[in-house]
Amino acid sequence: MDSINLAVFFLFGLIFGSFFNVVGLRIPEKRSVITPPSHCPKCGKQLTPIDLIPVLSYLFIGGKCRQCKAGISPVYPIMEFITGSLFAATYYIYGFTAEMWMTLLFVSLLVIITVSDLAYRIIPDKVLLPFFITFLIARFFIHPHETYVSHLIGMVLGFSIFFGIALISRGGMGGGDIKLFTVVGLFLGYPLLFVTILFSTFLGTLYGILVMIIHGSGRKTEVPFGPFIAVAAMLAVYKGYDIISWYFNRFF
Repeated sequence: MDSINLAVFFLFGLIFGSFFNVVGLRIPEKRSVITPPSHCPKCGKQLTPIDLIPVLSYLFIGGKCRQCKAGISPVYPIMEFITGSLFAATYYIYGFTAEMWMTLLFVSLLVIITVSDLAYRIIPDKVLLPFFITFLIARFFIHPHETYVSHLIGMVLGFSIFFGIALISRGGMGGGDIKLFTVVGLFLGYPLLFVTILFSTFLGTLYGILVMIIHGSGRKTEVPFGPFIAVAAMLAVYKGYDIISWYFNRFF
């Protein structure tokens, strides 16, 4: 039965991942996520049902529009597959619990902002605000690992730490990243927020260094930080307490 449930959650994740691609690409441009129907951005041809099968459609048509043969970004199937995997992993870890549904919402937020930040270097308020309000209310009732106060402290720290960094660096931290850390801190609580900060900073710095080395870019190279926050936040969700436990057992 667990294998069947895992497969079901993976398939639902694929489907939702396809929708999250649309949301992440359209919301920053203030377009409806419902109309017009999905179409090729190059020639405008409306996609048929066979073109909309998550991941498989991309493979069947060779990553190109069937009408104009324009290349389709691999980000679409990659984000669909990642969403399916995260949905399945969330069920595997939490089972049918309230925290599972909360984490699925968190996954949804992180996938959407990753698509949006990769495409436009924007983390839209219209995406963050509904999730912020939902977590602010739901965490009052659902907080299996931390107290509600811990989640509120995480929210305040997530905002204040990175707002301070933005002031000191004079714009070195984007407003969208500050707001995202606020929501992440609210969802996770302050212990796991610090895990997220540690790993997102490490991954973002490593990526920036690699870009400068490979492309010869200067220190002003713009790096979308949202995806690294998302990866680190999911690491904190799944393994954060194990990391904290390992650290204190190892060094204290």
